[in-house]
Amino acid sequence: MRREALLDAAEELLDEQGAQGLTLAAVAERAGVSKGGLLYHFASKQSLISGMIERLIAEFDALVEAQRQDTYTKAYLDATIAAITAGRLKRWAVVTGASGDPHLLAPLREAMERWHSQGIGAELDPEASRVVRLACGGLWEIAAHCPGVSTDHDALRRRLLALL
Repeated sequence: MRREALLDAAEELLDEQGAQGLTLAAVAERAGVSKGGLLYHFASKQSLISGMIERLIAEFDALVEAQRQDTYTKAYLDATIAAITAGRLKRWAVVTGASGDPHLLAPLREAMERWHSQGIGAELDPEASRVVRLACGGLWEIAAHCPGVSTDHDALRRRLLALL
């Protein structure tokens, strides 16, 4: 799909050149489309960034659903580790760092609130579930900003599951 190729191109530019490299002209060139073709899908740089954020949220939601087990927290933990080991969470830092506008990050804040509250009342130990979900947030930060920090994800997963 052309829209996906445009989002891929934008993410690549952000990763390689930072926010200053994210221009509509550069994205169109990277994706091999005219600027008009880009504008058909994304009317502005802000709508392009919003599209990247929406895609990140949708991808993580799908990953959680694919990991679905007996509790949401276990699925969230496994989705987080799967995203880290696949290198997907680096994209979060790149995309969110590019926004520069707190309003553009509102959907991400809403998704994070949902991820951290969904099904918490159904958990055997809601406080332990909160600790595990917050630990996942710490893993996101390390994976996104300090990917060289080594972590035994299997051992960490086992320890976090033991808390539940």
